[in-house]
Amino acid sequence: MTSRRRTQPTPARKTTARKSATRRTTAPRRRSSNTDVGKLARSAYRALARGIGNLVRALGGPEDVDEARRHDSAALALFLAAAGMVAVQVIPVQFAVTPLAALFGTAGSRVLAPLLLAWMAVRVWRRPDDHRTTLRRGVGLTLILAAVLGLVHLAHGTPTVEGNAAAWQHLADAGGLVGLATSWPVLYVWAAVVVALLLVMTACGMALVVSRPLPWTATDRKRPAAKGKEAPRRTNVRYNPAPEPEVQDETAELEETAEEPPAQESAGPTPAPTSDAEEQAAPKPAPQPETPPAPQEEAKPQPVQEPEKPKPVYELPDLTPLKSGPAPKQRTRSNATVADAIGRVLEKFDIDAEVTGHVRGPQVTRYYVELGDGVKVEKVTGLLKNFQMACRNEHVRMLAPAPGKDAIGVEVPNLERDVVRLGDILRSAEAKARKHPLTVGLGKDVEGQPIVGNLAKTPHLLVAGATGSGKSVCVNGLICSVLTRATPKEVRMLLIDPKRVELAAYQGIPHLITPIVTNPRKAAEALDWVVGEMERRYDALSVHGFKHVDEFNKAAGSGKLKAADGTSIEPYSYLLVIVDELADLMMVAAKAVEDSIIRITQLARACGIHMVLATQRPEKKVVTGLIKANVPSRLAFAVASHRDSMIILDQTGAEDLIGEGDGLYMPMGTTQPIRIQSPLVTESEIAQIVAHCKQQGATAYHDVTPSAEPSKEPIDVDDDLDLLIQAAELIVTTQFGSTSMLQRKLRVGFAKAGRLMDLLESRNVVGPSEGSKAREVMVRPDDLPGLLADLRDC
Repeated sequence: MTSRRRTQPTPARKTTARKSATRRTTAPRRRSSNTDVGKLARSAYRALARGIGNLVRALGGPEDVDEARRHDSAALALFLAAAGMVAVQVIPVQFAVTPLAALFGTAGSRVLAPLLLAWMAVRVWRRPDDHRTTLRRGVGLTLILAAVLGLVHLAHGTPTVEGNAAAWQHLADAGGLVGLATSWPVLYVWAAVVVALLLVMTACGMALVVSRPLPWTATDRKRPAAKGKEAPRRTNVRYNPAPEPEVQDETAELEETAEEPPAQESAGPTPAPTSDAEEQAAPKPAPQPETPPAPQEEAKPQPVQEPEKPKPVYELPDLTPLKSGPAPKQRTRSNATVADAIGRVLEKFDIDAEVTGHVRGPQVTRYYVELGDGVKVEKVTGLLKNFQMACRNEHVRMLAPAPGKDAIGVEVPNLERDVVRLGDILRSAEAKARKHPLTVGLGKDVEGQPIVGNLAKTPHLLVAGATGSGKSVCVNGLICSVLTRATPKEVRMLLIDPKRVELAAYQGIPHLITPIVTNPRKAAEALDWVVGEMERRYDALSVHGFKHVDEFNKAAGSGKLKAADGTSIEPYSYLLVIVDELADLMMVAAKAVEDSIIRITQLARACGIHMVLATQRPEKKVVTGLIKANVPSRLAFAVASHRDSMIILDQTGAEDLIGEGDGLYMPMGTTQPIRIQSPLVTESEIAQIVAHCKQQGATAYHDVTPSAEPSKEPIDVDDDLDLLIQAAELIVTTQFGSTSMLQRKLRVGFAKAGRLMDLLESRNVVGPSEGSKAREVMVRPDDLPGLLADLRDC
């Protein structure tokens, strides 16, 4: 069997071997030393031009200009031309000085023309984004140069071109051929007219240099608005029930009404104006005795009712602060190298398979390996370690099969990684097609396609990963996506940040329902308030007969829903709860936090409340089984071990990620995660978006703290002060409030231990009794010295 397999190879292998042999034999014939030298010279020239351009722009000019708009090679050519014109004046080269001097004259070839070329080179380097101004000033300086050379030519007697060398030398001492071309009309007209024309040419050149762009060059200017009307301001507001032009017209009418004086409103018709002759000819009426007006009529001016000003419309932030990333590359040199390495491994182990193609993503490239007839998938997937050694990368990952392909996918990290920006995701066609306010940009997949999600359909998301894997950047991207697409009436946020620094940049935005919560115990109270809000919303849905908040909001927005007193019911806004570090909350108040999260994730979807839970400790004590069961969507970043990946995704794979935003996204209803690259959003971009949101208006906070219950009067200590201090120290130190523990440790009876527990409850040291469970300890160990001092003062 073995010999037969060796003597009868498959046809596919013969074809592959024949192709590779042909490739090896024909490759050396295509190359040429002259071609290589030419390519090397062009590369060196472009590198030199790019380096000088970057240096000039670093000294003064925009550094973030797109490479496609730069013309560093042309600028270097201009600079070399200027340097050559100066060099041939210094170095005695035969037949070099005479042609240049004959063209521009002695003064023009030595000073004026080199300066003009050098200035244009520096201008092209420094301002590659302003070609119109460079062209306009270049034309102006050229006109000035031609006019000056014409005046110099006139001053030297207007020599002409003749056949002898002395005439050419005389022409070179004057303005050269350029000066002759601009001053030739003096041979036919009066010299004063030519001088005037040259001065006019000089003035036109100076105007082009120092003035603004001419009307025919400003093709991209916007037309000015009509008199008395403001130019329409662009806005990204969605879900605006009243169109913007009607609001502006109504405002203009109200302003005109307010400007009219009240006397004109109450006065009668205005008489027509008459001339002085008509007034004299008209008979004057007989004088009548004047009757004093009633005093009450004098003292009652008509009150002016000021029209109500329309409420300002909330304007969504523009996407301009969110920068765009570089253009993605479809193929690099390393892709061919990695494909050859994978092919060599397959050939080494005599497997009938070949690499048929690849797709390059921002962080990884997926290579497709197609199998021959009768080849098991396990033969290729078992070579994972060999592929890692051949590619010299430990983060190689395999998919069998690849999504949408009848091949095996081998994902290898790129040597040259592309940066994915949040602005590219939100400006994509996929994001523009979705109008829901909770649409967020999640990143790009391996094929470079934008991945856009809807938090309302998620409906809850778990984000987990090791420190530095990109979890916090992802959370910032989610928040910025909501801020750029939703108004405060559409989405309100509850941000919980126990670390106090991750979400501090969003303090004061109008979307917040309460200031950012940083205290873990207050976070538990805030989550309990969310549970109460959920129950109140469900009560409203039940009363009016709706199953989902979207249907309720649609009816409330149309004015169909009325309260018991006849007033209209306002629509509910979506409530987005984001917890940046779940582990810290579970350490302080695990029971209360877990109960609130479970209730919210189980029931809150239909009433418009959604959660995003983020943690850097994917452990069973933090991400419990009940939390996982009620959070269907997961986003895993790089983790340390496959156990952490199992806790997040219920499968392995996250341990092979390379970090820096590389993640696996598994939305609700799917079993295979999607590999994505999370978008980058910088602190400066966040600051600009937050500043725009703060300018729209003040934040209306809600009180999410529970109502204070009437405090119980402390029970008299009597003679139990020493035992009370020992009991308080024991319970606070161990964080375990148990009556049986006091019996054992203090060697007291059940009655005495119960009394000590009641004394501690009256002083807010422990919580109320919960049956057979231990009581909750309300004081942390750090506050123990102050507690003992208060007890001694009793």
